[in-house]
Amino acid sequence: MTSGQDRIRGGGSPRRAPTRFAAVAVALAVALVVAGCGKAGQGAPVAPRTLFVTSEAFSQDLLPQRYTCEGDRINPPLNWSGAPADTKSFALVVDDSSAPITPFIYWLVFDIGPGTTDIQEAALPTGARQAMNSAGTASYDAPCPSGRPHMYRFTVYALNSWLNLPNGSPLPKVLAAIATDTIGRGRKVVTGNP
Repeated sequence: MTSGQDRIRGGGSPRRAPTRFAAVAVALAVALVVAGCGKAGQGAPVAPRTLFVTSEAFSQDLLPQRYTCEGDRINPPLNWSGAPADTKSFALVVDDSSAPITPFIYWLVFDIGPGTTDIQEAALPTGARQAMNSAGTASYDAPCPSGRPHMYRFTVYALNSWLNLPNGSPLPKVLAAIATDTIGRGRKVVTGNP
């Protein structure tokens, strides 16, 4: 079985084909998130503070098979530090910057508590929610790197609010909310199928 992105690339049908509007909305929202155009106080754009993201699972910056569709299909553990003091919640976006349909989002977790500094393997922090991913599920869609190497980005965002959106919220809506409220950002990039 392959992930949604690899089904698209391989000619199979994904669980839910995105509409043209949804694809444009996701691309716009992700561009804002990547740019880190959060607001502080009066709505003035500010550069996000840098967070430090690590994982003991990523030896030599490689994505172990355990966390792919060829392995246990579970999320890897992540740790972060350096969040601004006024952080109200965190969000995590896992995507493939090498995907033919960019970005392809494998996992989006939000409303992670402000005192949280990690996500454990195969687990969500208490109270955290998951948005729909690019494959159309509110869960970790294990990547299936094939062909050339893929660069997977694990990006943690410090936010100045709780998003207070329901579990399974649409991807564009959650990405837009993250883009608006980002005050800190850190990223770990790993290679799959080197």
